[in-house]
Amino acid sequence: MLLSTFQQDFVEAGCDEAGRGCLAGPVFAAAVIFPPDYCNVLLNDSKQLSEKKRMALRPIIEEEALDFAVASVSAEEIDHINILNASYLAMHRALDQLKTKAAYIIVDGNRFSTYQDIPHQCIVKGDGKYLSIAAASILAKTYRDEYMHNLASEFPYYDWLSNKGYPTIKHRNAILQYGISPHHRKSFRITDPQLKLF
Repeated sequence: MLLSTFQQDFVEAGCDEAGRGCLAGPVFAAAVIFPPDYCNVLLNDSKQLSEKKRMALRPIIEEEALDFAVASVSAEEIDHINILNASYLAMHRALDQLKTKAAYIIVDGNRFSTYQDIPHQCIVKGDGKYLSIAAASILAKTYRDEYMHNLASEFPYYDWLSNKGYPTIKHRNAILQYGISPHHRKSFRITDPQLKLF
């Protein structure tokens, strides 16, 4: 069972991102504020859930959260500021969109860029420990997957319906054969899937 809050003194927002390791498309992030003592036994780290379960949970999260927001940073911006800073920026943009002001932020992972002098706590594997981070991971993942699905029909040879922009062998082979699309991150190195690392 995931925990409802890290601390109970302040309004707390959980943040997470999706798409950091992708070769194409934006990085997405979400921020979620749940009511105090919120409980949902179905919520978990998005990576532990099937696509069907993530999509089923999304409207529940959006209905039961006190507030939530989803934001993204484009591939072009990622190339300009690097993926780590882009991940922070996506989370900051999500926090910007919240109508309920968070007074404390919990973030999945071990690093974060301070947002508006609001205290924060980084939590390694936080999406498997706290409900708001798990919910943020589900929202970021599902919104990003939808975005890549919408692009897939325009660029079918990259197989984005299946890989969502991640560096699968089929995706990398398609880049080597067809070149990059306007949605690829030009700062990311594309290696030949046949090459072995020693």
